[in-house]
Amino acid sequence: MRALGSLVCGFVFGWGLFISGMIRPDKILGFLDVLAIPSGNWDPSLAVVMAAALAVTTVGYALARRRTPVFAAANEWPTQTAIDRSLVGGSILFGIGWGLVGLCPGPALENLASLSPGVIVFLIAMAVGTLAHDVWYARASTPSLTQAKVADG
Repeated sequence: MRALGSLVCGFVFGWGLFISGMIRPDKILGFLDVLAIPSGNWDPSLAVVMAAALAVTTVGYALARRRTPVFAAANEWPTQTAIDRSLVGGSILFGIGWGLVGLCPGPALENLASLSPGVIVFLIAMAVGTLAHDVWYARASTPSLTQAKVADG
């Protein structure tokens, strides 16, 4: 049942991306091009989409906090609340990628249906970045041989 719930939520999210135009890189880049404001070519419609998403999410979280999940034993809220280097660095990388390409992971996956070479390259780069992240953190969490010798005395 949990997988079915996830599928339905993903389907609704995908339709929301499609209807709002968030899968169109030109629309995203038109919003991010704030230098176009004086000329009147700036596209503020994405701000409306983001505000609406924030409003729906706020109501959704308020309702979810009061209830037990339908497809799980308990809510699984994030436990980390600190703003650390990893969060800031990841946010910067995400923003740079979004600004250069006009896609983020959800819309990129939806755009995969277009078989656009640019989208395919973006998704491959995203997958390589994800794997590099996992390798980096796996190495960082594994004690080095020098640390092990020091600990052993």
